[in-house]
Amino acid sequence: MSVSDDAIISIRALTKLFPGVTAVDEVSFDIRPNEFFALLGPSGCGKTTLLRMIAGLEMPTSGEITIDGQDMALTPANRRPVNMVFQSYAVFPHMTVEENVAYGLKVVGTPKAEIGPRVEEALRMVQLEQLARRKPDQLSGGQRQRVALARALVKRPKVLLLDEPLSALDAKLRDQMRLELTRLQHAVGITFIIVTHDQDEALSMADRIAVMEAGCVRQIATPTELYEQPASRFVADFIGRVNLLDGEVTGTRDGIVEVETRGLGRIAVAHEGPVSGKVCVAVRPEKLTVSSAEPTDAPIRAQGKVRDVAYYGNASHVFVEIAEGFELTANVQNRSRRIEGDFRPGDTVWISWASEDTLLLTE
Repeated sequence: MSVSDDAIISIRALTKLFPGVTAVDEVSFDIRPNEFFALLGPSGCGKTTLLRMIAGLEMPTSGEITIDGQDMALTPANRRPVNMVFQSYAVFPHMTVEENVAYGLKVVGTPKAEIGPRVEEALRMVQLEQLARRKPDQLSGGQRQRVALARALVKRPKVLLLDEPLSALDAKLRDQMRLELTRLQHAVGITFIIVTHDQDEALSMADRIAVMEAGCVRQIATPTELYEQPASRFVADFIGRVNLLDGEVTGTRDGIVEVETRGLGRIAVAHEGPVSGKVCVAVRPEKLTVSSAEPTDAPIRAQGKVRDVAYYGNASHVFVEIAEGFELTANVQNRSRRIEGDFRPGDTVWISWASEDTLLLTE
């Protein structure tokens, strides 16, 4: 694979071996300038190792990393046009906010006359100019995180690397910081690469996402494509909630595939391209409709009993047992303020969905 002309980072056949473990396995992809790119996957999938190789903190066993057209093979971490924000933030507790941000500039010998204006600019980017004289112990968790971001941005890197930057924050602050990071990335116009195991984080922030498993990249796509058109059972199962049904193809006709499934019997699924043998049928919980009466116009429907209802405020997850040992989960929006929901454990209900909302996965 050749290096792409419009890529800020090109990774080719990148591999990292540790004793007895292949942490990253022949990974190749490009990241575009000014892109917010996410490396997403479960713990131990190799995403942090990959980020550390881009930063120069780990050396590849084999393969190439090119940043802004330059091969990074012999370039040490402190000479790469990247900066990294760690999970722990690592701000210096004995320094003020502005001293923390200025530290990196002083280390590389930036002229003194330049340091003040650049620190002010970086603090303005993250909206901390009013807190420049405070120490880290006088700041909230979100403010400390913004100090770490300002310290990275002040060096004007071409790429900002973020290793699980929001994992130490509480849920409400994490949601707020997702929006702030996205706005900041658009404002500064540089490439952000974030490592996360949180699907919501990646889906809500990134322009494109690389889903990793066991050291390999399983799919790279936009958030919408990953969610609505996953390339494999692993990606479908890892990105959000999904109902998965094992089945076998029994026939095809005019873009419709007939599949014999466990629990639902034979169903018709819209699918382009040749397919045969064993497959996996997938449908997202929000695509399902739960009703007391049989929806006779629904192409895919089954009767079952409500086994449980999990209430989440804005929505409830209704678990419907279709056959012994087999159940489907539906996401039902709570659109009114009634105390009692429509469905309770033990209720007999119908669950249905449209053929075009069904995914057919062959991997």
